[in-house]
Amino acid sequence: GSIVAIGDSLTEGLGVEEEFAYPALLERQLMARGHRYRVINAGISGETSSGTLSRIKWVLRIDPDIAILVIGANDGLRGVNSDYIKSNITKIVQSLKANDVIVVLGGMRIVQNLGETYTTAFSKIYQEIAETEKVILIPFFLEGVAGEPKLNQTDGIHPTAKGYRRIVENIYPYVVEAIKINALIPRSF
Repeated sequence: GSIVAIGDSLTEGLGVEEEFAYPALLERQLMARGHRYRVINAGISGETSSGTLSRIKWVLRIDPDIAILVIGANDGLRGVNSDYIKSNITKIVQSLKANDVIVVLGGMRIVQNLGETYTTAFSKIYQEIAETEKVILIPFFLEGVAGEPKLNQTDGIHPTAKGYRRIVENIYPYVVEAIKINALIPRSF
């Protein structure tokens, strides 16, 4: 099977070798545990939700079984309107679903202080989309990694190889859930 990892620098693995970015680590872990899935890294550093929406047709050409979507951090850094981000991510999710792709949505949170109202609105985006669109939700993609100096590069934002290992441990059960769902879908050849 195939999994496409869609996102920004957190997916691309800015500052680490490609083999230590989460998609490569995830693929190795899946293979080691008998799940024959390749994980394609479709992360682009600096990507926003509108950028992802505009290139989703290109991503769909890969014809993946599963997509892990982790986007919105760069929107959040810029204080983009949360309704606009939600609308973009919803359209991305709907586009994937329309092409029979099982979606695993990675939740994000705002790390810096942009005011309580915005921070709260932003953090709700992912849960609301997961409920409305009925997709698998990773509550917080950077759980146990965000704010941990030992697991992040000197910029305090991008994980180290060790940080990505922790991320893979966190997200693994959600990916396996998607694989189990995928196994139940009759695929035409």
